[in-house]
Amino acid sequence: MSIENFVAVPHEVVRWSIDTGTSFDDFRARYEAAVPALDLDRMAQLRAERASWDAVLAAAADNAPHGFMRFWSTDVGETMQLAGDPGFCVTYLMGNHTIAERMYRHDPAVMLYAPLRTTIHQDAQGVTRFSLDQPSTRFASFGVPDIAAVGLELDRKVVHLLRVLDVPVPPALSAGAADGR
Repeated sequence: MSIENFVAVPHEVVRWSIDTGTSFDDFRARYEAAVPALDLDRMAQLRAERASWDAVLAAAADNAPHGFMRFWSTDVGETMQLAGDPGFCVTYLMGNHTIAERMYRHDPAVMLYAPLRTTIHQDAQGVTRFSLDQPSTRFASFGVPDIAAVGLELDRKVVHLLRVLDVPVPPALSAGAADGR
């Protein structure tokens, strides 16, 4: 077998775990309001109509007032509580397919990290946290400047979302998003 059959790309990822400063139920409700579920009926209608990409862009903008929508979620905490484990945890796939497309055209493997995986959970001290991997640290690993640029744009959108949710923005995340790192 030739070496071209395998590609290994080690890369560093920054995971953020941010104290939301509020209860699990409160933050979950605010997050789900700010990041609405993907409108599957509208997407089916657009596919049936063989809508233009401009129509898809407009529908996504309507569906994602802060840039992101929820593609999937599960309440992991409920399941783990059956094993006697304490605490709460919901995990989500949050993203925007119209943004992902701008990376996909360069390398479909970006879908390994798009949509973004996030959690709302309680840590061992009972603090409600919002966690995610910093998008730019995931997408830079592809070595394609256009993909890396979208990763930085996603960092900025995450910062905006955190501000909308009235959650402290880590200075390093905010600084990197502001200066294009």
